[in-house]
Amino acid sequence: MIPLHALETDRLRLVPWRDELVDALWAMHANPTVARYLDVKGRVYDRAKAVERVDGWRREYADHGIGKFAIERKADGAFIGRAGFSPYEGEPEIGYSLAEDHWGQGYASEIALGLRDWFFTNRPDSYFIGFAHVDNAASLRVLEKIGMIKTHQGSLADMPHQFYILRRGPSA
Repeated sequence: MIPLHALETDRLRLVPWRDELVDALWAMHANPTVARYLDVKGRVYDRAKAVERVDGWRREYADHGIGKFAIERKADGAFIGRAGFSPYEGEPEIGYSLAEDHWGQGYASEIALGLRDWFFTNRPDSYFIGFAHVDNAASLRVLEKIGMIKTHQGSLADMPHQFYILRRGPSA
């Protein structure tokens, strides 16, 4: 079994959080363009919120074997964003967020495909869910690109989100 924090794709790898990566997460989520689909009021992270989120993801990993990790580019170790799985209302949920200067380079699709494959190879769960703000066309495309199927729309953080599911195939 490959631990989630050891996942690698052609260009990317997930890594455990280090102090400088917490600061990179803070910088990423301090950008209003990144935050616009994450908070109904467009509030950005302060450093305390970044520390809180990382601590929460570490607890999720310790308690459930899933969590969010930092994404680094293999070629140079650059911080790209965060990705992984988290428990959401008792269900495993795929999630990712990239720093704005790394948008449009195929990184979200690459890490999401890697996460999908890791999940069905290393977890006993029969499915995982995902969701994105209904106006976040890029994230919606990524979820559909990895084979997820729309289930319903619902409110999350007082914002409309499209929910998806991906079930384990018969050969997985």
